[in-house]
Amino acid sequence: MADQSTHVLTFDVGTTGCKTCIYRIGDTLIKVASEIAEYPLYITEDGGAEQCVDEWWGALCHSTRLVLKKTGIAASDIKGISFCCQMQGSIVVNEDGAALRNPMVYLDGRATDQIDRYLRKGLFRISNIDALTLLRTLRITGGIAATPKDPLWKYHWVKDNEPDLFSKVHKWLDVKDYLILRCTGEYGMTPDSAHITFIYDTRKGKEGWHKGLCKGFGVDMAHLPRVVASTDVVGGLTHVAAQELGLSAGTPVFGGGGDVTLTTIGSGCLNLNDTHIYVGTSGWVVSNVDKRYVDITNFMASILGAIPSHYNFVAEQETSGACLQWVRDHLAMDAIGVYLKGREHDTVCEELGELYTLMNNAVNETSPGAGNVLFTPWLHGNRAPREDASARGIFFNIGLNTGKRRMIRAVLEGVAFHKRWMLEAMEKRIPRQDVVRFVGGGAKSSVWCQIMSDITGRRIETIENPQDSGAAGAAVVCAVGLGLMPSFAAAKPLIHVEKTYEPRAEFKPMYDRNFDVFKKLYTKNKKLFKTLN
Repeated sequence: MADQSTHVLTFDVGTTGCKTCIYRIGDTLIKVASEIAEYPLYITEDGGAEQCVDEWWGALCHSTRLVLKKTGIAASDIKGISFCCQMQGSIVVNEDGAALRNPMVYLDGRATDQIDRYLRKGLFRISNIDALTLLRTLRITGGIAATPKDPLWKYHWVKDNEPDLFSKVHKWLDVKDYLILRCTGEYGMTPDSAHITFIYDTRKGKEGWHKGLCKGFGVDMAHLPRVVASTDVVGGLTHVAAQELGLSAGTPVFGGGGDVTLTTIGSGCLNLNDTHIYVGTSGWVVSNVDKRYVDITNFMASILGAIPSHYNFVAEQETSGACLQWVRDHLAMDAIGVYLKGREHDTVCEELGELYTLMNNAVNETSPGAGNVLFTPWLHGNRAPREDASARGIFFNIGLNTGKRRMIRAVLEGVAFHKRWMLEAMEKRIPRQDVVRFVGGGAKSSVWCQIMSDITGRRIETIENPQDSGAAGAAVVCAVGLGLMPSFAAAKPLIHVEKTYEPRAEFKPMYDRNFDVFKKLYTKNKKLFKTLN
């Protein structure tokens, strides 16, 4: 193992901000300190969702300087850097490595015409996808780009709608790959991001960009970067990047991984079929598996993981913790707006920072079942197990005795109902998991942990600093890449379970009944969603 003086820096780049962490790696994995810098998400009227690369970079630079100042750790003591980033972004850059337009992030659903042109054709279809295209892509990649939000169709959206700009494209990258390029001047994409383009051959012994799929889907292979392992050094920090970040030139930058991939590691789900639930801005259920799985009906597939020969079997949810943020802004905060008016800015910020705690206390004081009020957490569409960009949130079964406390609890329960829906769909392919890890910001709430246990019927385990599981996974990548750990498996003993929550049997009949109604809300409203949205 490593000497305790070994420090690494990780960037967890999400939807709303960048969390920069310093970890000390030795007989334990210790987060020394962290800093967060936020940036905006730009939603367009035509279904787009974009961010700005310079705002990403500014957040990285600001938070890095802050965390170094806070700890007093010298830049020269940082021995490695790794990224854990939101996935399914699409960044096109020119020959100088400059982004040609704002990145289209994972929430961007504009590419409906593009997916229709390539997949909604032919006389024979499976799940509304041309059967021949589907079967060929499944055989080669183990999945298919089945939604307008997949990177392949964003690539084509730019090609169709911005042809002059597209003519200048040199490389096509995911979020992490762009940021590594900005750090090192080198191109590289890890297998997880390559896989979700679904033009990457994932068959054992044949891994690589597939010439036939690229031709069939109209992708210029010159636009594709080399593929590197998560633990490979892509390059060292350039002098310019080091100066802007406040770090030392030449510091090795590892391939890292996407948030799904590295959260799997940081959650401690390193054994076969270990499963975790994540609630951040978005959410998912992921199981660590050793083979390719695909479930077209439930819009789930396995992608290559950071651990060699392992896959992450993934079911995604578009808005998860974002639902609680919506509650904070439009139910809780609106109610105290008059109270806050005219008060000092710092006082307001401090009190709003406590608002989540107050909401959690309110939920804990509200009876399970929320008075049979149900909430559907599809504020920006649905992904798995029913892909539908038109789906939206519903408060169902509100009565005269329904107050905001019940509505807030219904939101937390609605997110948990959706996680159960995905988990049960996943377990049609893997063994049932009686114990599930719960990570992400949502796992900081003990009441949400208990709700998750009651609704899923599983023992829920949480770890220390569950909101940092992706950053911890990135730290493990550095440790393995630097030779401080012999393998990813060596990290499992270092990731300790902090709390466990057992399902309460007395609430099972009620939650089972409400879960059945929850699923039917989508079926019965599917056509109405499409009419309105």
